[in-house]
Amino acid sequence: MEPDIVIIGSGIGGATLAAALAPTGRRVVILERGRRLADCPEARDDKAIFGRGHFRPDEIWFTPEGAAFNPGNYYYVGGNSKFYGAVLIRYRAEDFSPLRHRGGTTPGWPISYDAFEPWYQAAEELYQVRGDAGQDPSEPRHSGAYPHAPVPDEPAIADLRARLRRVGLRPASLPLGVDIARWLERARTPWDAFPDTTGAKMDAETVGIARALAHPNVTLETGALATRLVAGADGRVTAVEYVKDGVPGRITAPLVVLSAGAVNSAVLLLRSGLANRSDQVGRNFMNHNSSAVLALHPLRRNDAIYQKTLMVNDFYLTGGVDGTPLGNIQLLGKISGPILAATAGLPAPLANWVASHAIDLYAMSEDLPDPASRVTLAGERIVLDWRRSNWAAHEALVTKLKGLLRRAGFPIVLSRAFDRRTPSHQCGTARMGRDPATSVLDIFCRAHDHPNLFVVDASFLPTSAAVNPALTIAAQALRVADHLTSRDLGA
Repeated sequence: MEPDIVIIGSGIGGATLAAALAPTGRRVVILERGRRLADCPEARDDKAIFGRGHFRPDEIWFTPEGAAFNPGNYYYVGGNSKFYGAVLIRYRAEDFSPLRHRGGTTPGWPISYDAFEPWYQAAEELYQVRGDAGQDPSEPRHSGAYPHAPVPDEPAIADLRARLRRVGLRPASLPLGVDIARWLERARTPWDAFPDTTGAKMDAETVGIARALAHPNVTLETGALATRLVAGADGRVTAVEYVKDGVPGRITAPLVVLSAGAVNSAVLLLRSGLANRSDQVGRNFMNHNSSAVLALHPLRRNDAIYQKTLMVNDFYLTGGVDGTPLGNIQLLGKISGPILAATAGLPAPLANWVASHAIDLYAMSEDLPDPASRVTLAGERIVLDWRRSNWAAHEALVTKLKGLLRRAGFPIVLSRAFDRRTPSHQCGTARMGRDPATSVLDIFCRAHDHPNLFVVDASFLPTSAAVNPALTIAAQALRVADHLTSRDLGA
């Protein structure tokens, strides 16, 4: 029997959409190119994950100059969220309007924060976010409280929070999707880039896919790689072609949703020759400007297991040249000696010493949309031409953070920027907007050119802001699901 809806991809966008549509009774088929991530020793092995790249795909992308690199995407049920830090933070209200940065001015959103806010609240409830909206002065209006209290600081982080306050900062608890008691009991890994096989991380599989598959009208097809969308003369998408276990397949449905991620959704549209009347598919690729910052004290150890509990947004909206924004600061998952040895090339004894005496932070600044920053195809090659923007603001944020950490009592502060191999929140490539000449999707993520094609993943984001995008993608997925619930699929 033909399904009512085909969703391509089971990451945050596709899984959340499926969970919201499942109670309607409509027949939903989810095509996921990957498999379920089974529990294995490598899931808790620093060397396997960071040294050998055990879970990274056997895939090569290219720069415009022809240099090959292995991207940091993951292909499992749940998508990249299986490895994410589960930071579920809202864009600030100011991010929805044009915002002047050192590197340029953002276009803002085609809808307001107030119109979007109920969906943020619903997404926080779905993903069981732990937080406190009263701690951060940049926090936008909430229509309700977080479902759970924030994750408590371990002793070294409680000390850091106090030190940051003493130098005039206002640290706040990170909003997190984690069952912290279960994580500490069953996983006990440093969190970031470690997959969850315990059910403690509120990722797209644990929450979205699990909710969706609780309904008999939802089916998940794993190992099914979508290769092409087919559209008729009237613009309607008539079929999805895919390959499962080496065998070509074809599926039809009145409505098709593409949720393969910012790069792969753009690739599938380009390969299919669809949704590109505006010449905007693949353009405006954004990837946060990010750096790891390690604060060390030779006489103090950091024995935290789960240190990722606080953020600083004092410089989110100001602090740069002429009062321009700098970005967000948050804690990383604890970096171990083997992680440092694998990623920074340090000798093992030195890496172990640094890791045991360091608190690990993550500085993140907005990457501005640029039509020249784009994903293209060269035959079957995926070419990523990332034009990093607003870098001077990011350098200023890192400099300011390092100075404040020294004032807070850390005599040694090191930093290292992330490069294109690290998917620091890839987004854009099929942005939403009200004008079909300058955008790919409408405000409900429907393709302007195709009445039954939607794109619900990080592709739709018109701006990257300077916070983790997962909650915003989930909120939009719930908003789109509400729109589709009242829609005649045959229209």
